[in-house]
Amino acid sequence: MCRVIRLRIDLGYDGGAFFGWARQPDMRTVQGEIERALHMVARVGDADPDEPLRLTVAGRTDTGVHALHQVCHLDIGEEALGRCVGHMNVPGPEALKRRLQRMLPRDIAIHDVTIAPDGFDARFSALERTYVYRVADRASLVDPRMRGFVLHVDADLDVDAMNEAAALTLGLHDFGSFATPNPGGTTIRDVKTAYWRRVLASPLIGDAMAMGESYRTPAAESGLLCFTIVADAFAHNMVRSLVGGCIQVGMGKRTVDWFAGKMATPLREGSTGPIAPQGLTLEHVAYPPDDMLAARAQAIRAKRTL
Repeated sequence: MCRVIRLRIDLGYDGGAFFGWARQPDMRTVQGEIERALHMVARVGDADPDEPLRLTVAGRTDTGVHALHQVCHLDIGEEALGRCVGHMNVPGPEALKRRLQRMLPRDIAIHDVTIAPDGFDARFSALERTYVYRVADRASLVDPRMRGFVLHVDADLDVDAMNEAAALTLGLHDFGSFATPNPGGTTIRDVKTAYWRRVLASPLIGDAMAMGESYRTPAAESGLLCFTIVADAFAHNMVRSLVGGCIQVGMGKRTVDWFAGKMATPLREGSTGPIAPQGLTLEHVAYPPDDMLAARAQAIRAKRTL
């Protein structure tokens, strides 16, 4: 029997033209595009039961959500991986990376393909995920070039009030007011970091004046208002709904007490729906040391309770 090799794939994508990560019939998705390319480069039929070439991802992103650094794993037979090498004098994972980089559309970038350590599971071994939501409010310079990954809010936002609301999310909570569970799952999550900060207006090159420039070209994100949140995992629509709630508080349409009440009573209703997706990016996925990967995966599979 052919030996099966587990690969770790690190990648990023512009989610604007995708119906999310997860493969769906007759829809353009990130998983669908990558798996289609995998079958072509490994010369495996799409319906081959012995070589399904299915990806397992660290976290499924919704329609329109981006990823700077996403992680998934792939189980592939040694022979299929060998077919990716062809005439290249490189190891199988490197050959697969190069072929995927050439075949995939430009809104997907393969950063690396490596042999996964023993016990690695892209989804269940992960310790935490970091998301950032970027907003251009009235205090920001609205840059139309960044409209694909920054949300424009035509309002003066009270950042202090938004941070009061964000602080209420820290720790282990049931986020049922701001998320929907997967079948058989819960909306209980452990949030480690959550805050709003404005990006300082800064020059693209710190010593620009020393270079003789009279105009200091600003860094692209200067002045943007960004929400950073880190958790062990996220439920469906959780980040976008929390952002939407915080922005309602920041605009003065809702109070911090209202937000606290939604945290205290995890009941989904119309006022806590998700905000537009384009401002959200999965920035990072963290994993434990290799010798703790299997134990982490086993522990996280248990259904959580408060």
